[in-house]
Amino acid sequence: MNELSRQFINRYQGGFPLEEQPFASVATDLGTDSTTLIDSIQGLLDEEVLSRFGPLYDASSMGGSLTLAALSVPDERFDEVAALVNEMPEIAHNYQREHMLNMWFVIATEAPELLQQCIDRIEQAANLPVYNFPKLQTFYLGLWLLLDESGAVSTQPVPGPLKQGGMIIDELDRKIVQATQAGLALLTAPYTEVAGACGCDTRTVLRRMQRMLDRGVIRRIGAIPNHYRLGLRGNGMSVWDVDDEKLIELGARVGRLDFVSHCYERPRHPPIWPYNLFAMVHGHDRAEVMSKVDRIIELLGPDCKQHDVLFSTRILKKTGLRLVA
Repeated sequence: MNELSRQFINRYQGGFPLEEQPFASVATDLGTDSTTLIDSIQGLLDEEVLSRFGPLYDASSMGGSLTLAALSVPDERFDEVAALVNEMPEIAHNYQREHMLNMWFVIATEAPELLQQCIDRIEQAANLPVYNFPKLQTFYLGLWLLLDESGAVSTQPVPGPLKQGGMIIDELDRKIVQATQAGLALLTAPYTEVAGACGCDTRTVLRRMQRMLDRGVIRRIGAIPNHYRLGLRGNGMSVWDVDDEKLIELGARVGRLDFVSHCYERPRHPPIWPYNLFAMVHGHDRAEVMSKVDRIIELLGPDCKQHDVLFSTRILKKTGLRLVA
């Protein structure tokens, strides 16, 4: 990876400008020109170093619903059921994990009532029960990767506070989301391209997207690195059975750890699932993840009754939010 690509990833996983010619501003900041920068980003996408480039949307902040759900799928049916789940546009991510509950996916819908409808469709198509784990409380959300001069990757907290509040999007907002949910065009004036697709002017697009950014509908705009390609191949969903009375305090402490990218309270499903605290832990390999899990064990102490770590073994789908046309 060249120095321009490294600096771009390090600086612009968020904060990509909302202005008519954003690549010109970023190129000046990085000491290059727009054409070279755009070619570099295209190369990162082609090599799958970046999963996507553009805005990262939050369905729940725009009046919709977002949940984590799981299935226990017999091995002989796994690929069949994965295909059934993945073909649904509401499925934003889907992973195979090592556990009796071996398929974990994120459902994102425009309206709350559509989420249960999606769960019902999955249960009917797969003839299996869906275990629903909506987030009850967010302690931390965000993963920012840093590459050193050798290309080694480390993690740090996302700069700035987590924006919350949300808004109900109107028809024009919805068109803007649809036009950008797969990423921004690598053109000198990408928001002008969005404006043309939405039947409005560029200033309106910039104003609308800034409002969505301010209200947390857009979490951030920029490069979305593929952490597997960058060397973080250890991906453990650590889950913890924590005393309910101390959950807020302990969840906040776990969420402040620099190697945790997501930390939530989610419901238990006894007897199959006794855990109420979820924390995603990333490392270069399983041994590194487990050493970080040991730090969480020490932090929680006797307030944790039991825990588990579910390693992902396969990415089945990873697209992010998709509003249906």
